[in-house]
Amino acid sequence: MAATLFVLAGPGPVAEAGEIPLAPGHRLVPRYEGAPATARPVPGDAPPQHPYLAPNGRSGMHADAAGSGTYPFPGPLGRDPRVTSEKIAALGGECATATFDAEGRLITVCGTFSGFLLKLLDPRTLATLAEYKLPQRSSTVEAVTRLDFEKIFKDTSGGAYFYLDDRDRVVLADSRQHVLRIAHRQKADGAWEFAVEDDWDLTSLVPHDCVSWTNLFPGGVCDPVTSVMPDWQGRVWWVTRLGRVGTVDPATGALRAIRLDGEEIQNSFSVAEDGVSIVSDHALYSFRADADGTPRIQWRQTYDRGTGTKPGSVNQGSGTTPDLFGRGGAKYVAITDNADDRMNVLVYRRGTDVADADRLVCKVPVFGSGASTTDNSLISWGDSLVVENNYGYENITSLTLGRSVVGGVTRVDVRPDGSGCDTVWQSDVRSPSTVPKLSTANGLLYFYEKRPDRLGIDAWYLTAVDFRTGARAWSRLTGTGPAYDNNWAPVTIGPDGTAYIGVFNGIVAVRDGD
Repeated sequence: MAATLFVLAGPGPVAEAGEIPLAPGHRLVPRYEGAPATARPVPGDAPPQHPYLAPNGRSGMHADAAGSGTYPFPGPLGRDPRVTSEKIAALGGECATATFDAEGRLITVCGTFSGFLLKLLDPRTLATLAEYKLPQRSSTVEAVTRLDFEKIFKDTSGGAYFYLDDRDRVVLADSRQHVLRIAHRQKADGAWEFAVEDDWDLTSLVPHDCVSWTNLFPGGVCDPVTSVMPDWQGRVWWVTRLGRVGTVDPATGALRAIRLDGEEIQNSFSVAEDGVSIVSDHALYSFRADADGTPRIQWRQTYDRGTGTKPGSVNQGSGTTPDLFGRGGAKYVAITDNADDRMNVLVYRRGTDVADADRLVCKVPVFGSGASTTDNSLISWGDSLVVENNYGYENITSLTLGRSVVGGVTRVDVRPDGSGCDTVWQSDVRSPSTVPKLSTANGLLYFYEKRPDRLGIDAWYLTAVDFRTGARAWSRLTGTGPAYDNNWAPVTIGPDGTAYIGVFNGIVAVRDGD
């Protein structure tokens, strides 16, 4: 473990970049549809609070260690909702994962063509309070030098999957194959700054001959680190695109790793007291660490990975981060597969005492024949799962000129006796690529929607759906044009009731009117 402290901050708040511009046509589409909802909290218990993460709802892209995608905060009800935005960069600038410190300030990583930026934002004005520049990803250099921008859009490494720990510190893996632990603090003059408290170098275990401006044609292997999460003992787990699974002991800096040969990991992962759940493009795994930190497989389940990558998927495999859930003492884990005709929601029993033949609880096909895939985590609450259809979305050029995806959202519930699962409702909401969320405080699901438009207008909406019935409650226009495409970024619900969406040129906030 390196104890060196690095600081990056200006003399005061970084200048505001201004609102994200609207493309033509924004006056020709509805600004608001539906009607304000009435808050109806959904009963149930929140996932267990992880001892090494910030409180549930503040810790990462999927809201908690279990990957539930649920928030204890009440999101907007649709009462005269107001929209604000902040442009981060002329090209790119998308702020993907958003978390909140104990005072409600936004902490986010924004991707630009010059590199990723760790930012501290004012939650109301979205003004930048502090900024830390992360190393540029090799995919950006490849995209520019080889004119293949698909490299960027399907790269999940470099810090987009970060978490906020129990002391409000960011933990992420940068593009140099280093795991960083970064604090933020206010100086005597009132200005904010980020400070790197720990820097763990993984390059002794991870191949790192990556494309850069000084290494345009590497001859070796580059294996980007895609995600990090802590286990219940405080170890920092990390995974790489080429199937490496490893740990860092924060107390000693000791590193351990294994490799899942021939398998790829492009998603984040989830953690419970009984283990670490990771999905590759071949199988779902449960891991624990040996006494020295070496990852050990507790059980493994293969799934139908299909015969190719579908439009709307990053690779040939499950696009989901595992969801850890269950009610009444039941312990389940859910993912989706990549079956050719119709994708399936898969629910498995967790636990090391379950026979392989008894592990699968249900396999439920969702969405239409030949047009189903998701590259986003499910929402889980109680015994319920919500899944959206991303089929047809590839990048920000996919839906220009008024185009949309086939869409669809489905809720699937595990039966109380664990004998199988049932489809509860289906919705026609077209949410091309967002990580949707549920406010358990008001019973609303939040999606980022784009509908087809005969005039060729690319209009984007925050859409609220009733968790119980699947009925639309309301939709609010956020903006028009590719700059408002969320390109795989999540919806995030803040402690003050604001819904935030990372979009291609920055971040958008939607909150009820005063």
